[in-house]
Amino acid sequence: MTAERHRLVDLIENDVRATAPALGFDRLDPAVVEALREVPRHRFVPPPQRALAYHNHPLPIGGGQTISQPFIVAIMSQLLAVGPGDRVFELGTGSGYQAAVLAALGVEVYSVEIVPELAESAMRNLAEAGYPSVQVRAGDGWLGWPEAAPFDGIILTAAAPTIPARLIAQLKPGGRLLMPLGAVDGVQQLALFELDDTGTLTRRDLIPVRFVPVTGPLGD
Repeated sequence: MTAERHRLVDLIENDVRATAPALGFDRLDPAVVEALREVPRHRFVPPPQRALAYHNHPLPIGGGQTISQPFIVAIMSQLLAVGPGDRVFELGTGSGYQAAVLAALGVEVYSVEIVPELAESAMRNLAEAGYPSVQVRAGDGWLGWPEAAPFDGIILTAAAPTIPARLIAQLKPGGRLLMPLGAVDGVQQLALFELDDTGTLTRRDLIPVRFVPVTGPLGD
């Protein structure tokens, strides 16, 4: 399916150019392009959906969850501004696709999935696709992964109405946190937070998005 992946990347790059004023860039970094071309998205899609694996839209993966639209995976991977040797925490493993793209960038990924069955299948997907180094566990991602902190980047693949204070506390100075922020039953803003060396957190809203909600108590 290499040719299909390459066509998908072309579509994603067209979308990036169309949303450049909001994103702040008009092309994908070559490393992100290469990661998207490398990772076999069809391995992270349930068999009934595999014919649609290289269409540029989200797909259901069971447990009320989805695999994100490839365009969203691409821009979130770029906006984190991480690379080889960096460490990233992911809330919401899903089927493992976003984690695989980050791993293909050389990133050390720690991911938590609240649905145990999805966590198990994500581990299988990642191993079979060639990314066994991604650390996955079942649990409440809102709590982060304190023993692996601090992180160069934190990514939430589910929407929440509040900024996760516990996750901000696990972010390294100079690091970035990216999340869909807003009402979980409607449209959210893809929000980018940056923590400077003085501990000041700045926020930039990028584009409207619609993600499934974070589940769990969201208690800080």
